[in-house]
Amino acid sequence: MIFSVICGAKPVLTDWTRRKVTMGKKLVTNKPLGISPVSMTQFNNAFTLFLSLLVEAMPFLLFGVLLSGVLLLLIDEEKLIRAMPRNPILGAFIGSCAGFLFPVCECGNVPVARRLLLQGMPTSVALGFLFAAPTINPVVIWSTWVAFRDQPEIVVLRVLFSLFIAIFIATVFSLQPDPRPLLQPMLARRLKSLGIAENTASLVPSGTFLLGNSGQPFAPPKTKPWLSFIDNAVQEMRELGGMLVIGSAIAACIQVFVPRDIILGIGQNPLTAILSMLLLAVIVSICSTVDAFFALSFASSFTTSSLLAFLVLGPMIDFKGMGLMLSIFKPRILLYLFAMAAQLTFLLTLTHSYFF
Repeated sequence: MIFSVICGAKPVLTDWTRRKVTMGKKLVTNKPLGISPVSMTQFNNAFTLFLSLLVEAMPFLLFGVLLSGVLLLLIDEEKLIRAMPRNPILGAFIGSCAGFLFPVCECGNVPVARRLLLQGMPTSVALGFLFAAPTINPVVIWSTWVAFRDQPEIVVLRVLFSLFIAIFIATVFSLQPDPRPLLQPMLARRLKSLGIAENTASLVPSGTFLLGNSGQPFAPPKTKPWLSFIDNAVQEMRELGGMLVIGSAIAACIQVFVPRDIILGIGQNPLTAILSMLLLAVIVSICSTVDAFFALSFASSFTTSSLLAFLVLGPMIDFKGMGLMLSIFKPRILLYLFAMAAQLTFLLTLTHSYFF
């Protein structure tokens, strides 16, 4: 056959040669094993969406971390504690609005609320801060407005719903004059007999609850405050940045790989849309500083009320936050808190879906 090709003659193909040529054509024309063009396109789309969510949300996370570090060094917590009111409803309102002084997400509000309780703060103030601070703070309000600038009612209703739920829960639990039955036994004993070291620790946390030292507040040293600022910022970026990556990946995968008709079928029904987004808020556990961008990726498929349900409940109660709250409350009390927050969020957003 080779001699025929060299001489210009038409090659004579034997049966063995035909089999080899046929096998070669199959090897050349076959698609890559296990990968179809459709799946590669979906993967590329998911990766592009993941990067867009990450790039858009990262500046707000960085700003929140830096602002938290600045307030860590500037806020005098003892004066703040003395200024808090003792009236249950007023204390719940003030505690809910304290997020403007401590703009922490759900990663940092738990040790702050724990410290408030140990410092003798009324239960209404501590619980109001616990449930409202991750939402009612300037960083979260700003990021929500940037994500939903075409729907400013989402920004307003998110603040109002979160404030109402936090005040309601804090007022209900303030009816218990002694908070020790609500707390873990070890924390209740420390509340009964506070030591000097307990009183001098810092209110603002280090943000290392997923990476170690869970529940330990960050106490800045008396010297070289810029070193404590850098250390706090690095630790919070490690933890919160990781949660942002996970949340963005989940959002991208759901948007690309879940069939569109299933998403539209769930998202356009008011009841199922709210329930599904409530469940997603608990599971995803994304930081409140950037969760608005996560919810924005579902804006074309889900109702406005369901997006509000995600934005209101997620910062209050999620899997990550419940693990941290177990360092304060007994499991039974935590179950009550979760049930009240979920039910109130569901009722408020369902009412919104029928009237707006």
